[in-house]
Amino acid sequence: MSLPIVHAHEWDVSTAEARTIQEQLASKVQTTHLDETYDRPVRTIAGIDVSIRGGIAQAAVSVLELPDLSVAAESVHRCDIPFPYVPGYLSFREMPAILPALDQLAQDMGALPDVLVTDSQGRAHPRRFGLACHLGVVLNHPSFGVAKSILTGEPLGTLSTEKGSTVPLVDGDEQVGVALRTRANVNPVYVSIGHRITLEEAIDLTLRVSPRYKIPETTRHAHRLSRQET
Repeated sequence: MSLPIVHAHEWDVSTAEARTIQEQLASKVQTTHLDETYDRPVRTIAGIDVSIRGGIAQAAVSVLELPDLSVAAESVHRCDIPFPYVPGYLSFREMPAILPALDQLAQDMGALPDVLVTDSQGRAHPRRFGLACHLGVVLNHPSFGVAKSILTGEPLGTLSTEKGSTVPLVDGDEQVGVALRTRANVNPVYVSIGHRITLEEAIDLTLRVSPRYKIPETTRHAHRLSRQET
């Protein structure tokens, strides 16, 4: 694999070992502005989704160009699942398929897309290390998560029905993300940072890639691709 893996580790591990890995790597998460990474506006954003059938994971990555959201590139990878289903450990099931898909994409494009967005949690996770964080830290690349449901925490306050409205998602005394209305009068999504991005930037990008539907176009494209037969 030619991807720049910064924090490599095994994926076929016990739940206790997986927890230790999460706790160790959670301290590596960086909340930095995108202009500290790029001296230009974000041009490409990649949606990532994984479908699982019968012990096989199929990861799909769909890269959209900003601002028109045209598809710039796509990649798919299938492999066996090395880790059982355990809430809070999604990355150990899905990243062994995601990383090769990103590797192929990076070879085709000459580089990784500017920002990676997962259909999962980032910091809004019991150990502050959801899949979006795990992916971002392992690759040391800007990433964030847009989830359809809450894994930990609860919204603080009443969310307006208007598109673009937010309320903090808090766990104890800590804000771990936001509930974000991407479409008026429709249930919100839950946005949290993964790595090398601010929450405000993650919110802005989520709205930019959600012009019509609740679910971002990045996720919609990747989800459709992940379910296609190969």
